[in-house]
Amino acid sequence: MKIEQEIKQTKFRNPQHKATLNLLYTASWLEGRNQDFFKPFGITNQQFNILRILRGQHPNKISGSEIKSRMLDKNSDVSRLLDRLIIKKLAVKSKCPDDKRAADIAITEKGLQLLKALDDKMDQIESKAINLTPAEAVKLSSLLDKCRG
Repeated sequence: MKIEQEIKQTKFRNPQHKATLNLLYTASWLEGRNQDFFKPFGITNQQFNILRILRGQHPNKISGSEIKSRMLDKNSDVSRLLDRLIIKKLAVKSKCPDDKRAADIAITEKGLQLLKALDDKMDQIESKAINLTPAEAVKLSSLLDKCRG
């Protein structure tokens, strides 16, 4: 459906204004779809993002502050999210040997297994979710990179 129909607005200040609203609307739409996707697995979008970051570091550990710097949502409460992942045994925390006030985080085998299951399912639905050919997805990604400068 076109953005004009979705938000019931036909007039925009200029093409960039329309594109900005379309981008914000689509980001929110994708986030809602992701929430629905992750719910049966017992995790949130932000918890998935942290697990993805931890898997990228595996087998090494990473600090909470470094996780926050890599998050898609920079406003996430990383400490709270990590506590929930630790309770679910998807991540583990240990004292940082260099800084006694800091903690290092690592993904567990259970966390890796969950991500593997998610990867398999996501591969099946991602191409349908955004309804783009691979070439269109590459072009969109390039345009989004350009938007951020």
